[in-house]
Amino acid sequence: MSRRRALSWAGWTLLLVVSARVLFIFRDGIASEHVVLLFLLVVLGASAGGGRLLGVTLSVLAFFIFDWFFIPPYNTLVVRNPLDWLAMIAFLATSLVAAQLLYSARRERAAVERAEALREADKLKDSLLATVSHDLRTPLTSIKGLASEMMETGTVDDRALIIAEEADRLNRMVGNLLDIARLNAGELKLDIQVNALDDLIGAALQQFSGRPDRDRIIATVQSSADVIAGRFDFVQSLRIVTNLVENALKYSPPSSSVSVRGETENGHIVIRVGDEGVSIPQGDRARIFDPFSRAQGRRSDAGSAGLGLAIGRQLAEAQSGSLTLESGEHSGNVFSLTLPGFTIGSV
Repeated sequence: MSRRRALSWAGWTLLLVVSARVLFIFRDGIASEHVVLLFLLVVLGASAGGGRLLGVTLSVLAFFIFDWFFIPPYNTLVVRNPLDWLAMIAFLATSLVAAQLLYSARRERAAVERAEALREADKLKDSLLATVSHDLRTPLTSIKGLASEMMETGTVDDRALIIAEEADRLNRMVGNLLDIARLNAGELKLDIQVNALDDLIGAALQQFSGRPDRDRIIATVQSSADVIAGRFDFVQSLRIVTNLVENALKYSPPSSSVSVRGETENGHIVIRVGDEGVSIPQGDRARIFDPFSRAQGRRSDAGSAGLGLAIGRQLAEAQSGSLTLESGEHSGNVFSLTLPGFTIGSV
């Protein structure tokens, strides 16, 4: 027991004893209700100041003091009057309930204060991320510019190209950090408009048109006589799909295919991106959507900060959609992007 807690116990116990002593002096001129009220005040104060255990302990102690010194016949635990029993039981029940209520109130207040402290810390973190990320962009731009100049003059070797590529990679990370801070603060503006599903998937495929592994991507859109469309931010939704396809290409065998399928379900458009890589473990499936997190088996990618899925989920939810992992244990991974959708009848 800490010194502070020991002093609290000693102080409240002494106060109960002193109160009992004072009441005992005037025992013949006061009613038992007065004793009950004063003892109850001491118990309430002890519960509020010292916690539930102290309050319960003093409740029981006060119960026996009340019975021994203030209920005839005195100096015994015998109670002859049924009304005295009622008063004693009522006191004990009231004091115990009050101790529990005060304990619950203290816990709730502590939880609220902790939650508020966490919110303030989170705001400070987002503000720091935004500030640092913004300040990093200027030197990164200068580094990229100098590397580009060196490549144009032809006076240096291929290391200038590496510098430029790494500057681009760091710039993307900085951009992701800024976006995480803006999303958490609710400051990232979205341009929600009516867009066609096949346009979104076509634009995503165009992002990979120059890559040598482009043929690995197999895209299909649900066949329909109607135009499948939705209300979403085209640029940000394209960003989500592109990141999902890039991850699928990166984390699956080079000879395997990556599927991209668009369809409608229950008034929504759904884009599923599947790979044939190692299935993400069950215990990691919720955590991979947290910032800076990666699933086991995907930690070898030093070029990623683990922000893509976190940003993707927040962007989807900001558009009244969702981003989830649907894969089974041994069938690769299938990420599902759901957005508000509808169909437009063909003419």
